[in-house]
Amino acid sequence: MIDIDDIDRSLLCELARDVTQSAGALGRQFGLSQPATWRRIKRLQDAGIIAGRKLDLDREKLGFGVTVFLGVKLATKGRISLEDFEHAVSAIPEVQTVEHVLGMYDYRLRVTARDIADFERVLRRRIMTLPGVGDVEANVLLSEERRPGPLT
Repeated sequence: MIDIDDIDRSLLCELARDVTQSAGALGRQFGLSQPATWRRIKRLQDAGIIAGRKLDLDREKLGFGVTVFLGVKLATKGRISLEDFEHAVSAIPEVQTVEHVLGMYDYRLRVTARDIADFERVLRRRIMTLPGVGDVEANVLLSEERRPGPLT
């Protein structure tokens, strides 16, 4: 664990808002030189606080207008390993995230599809045919608000 000061927090907030900003531009915002800003960013990367950079695609403009969250309960715990299920479901291109959760369901999946008919095809032909799948609950995403995170 490293110490994070107010400037580090501000840098993280700005990078979370727009990761494409240069160290020079960020430095000007906070009264730092480009090398000093870069050293701070590098220190945060080396500490694992900045774990990577993410490309945020507009799925709808790419033709994937439907996002569905699936709660999946495995029917045969013990008969199929969790790793086997995770590996199999991760191989489905429409499945964007696989989260092992505690609660009513064993897994929460984020699935993107072109439309509801396409989602139904993915559900019936790919997800429901996976070994161990029991109960499934679908929630269609209506809208999404992005929040910057716990630093602000």
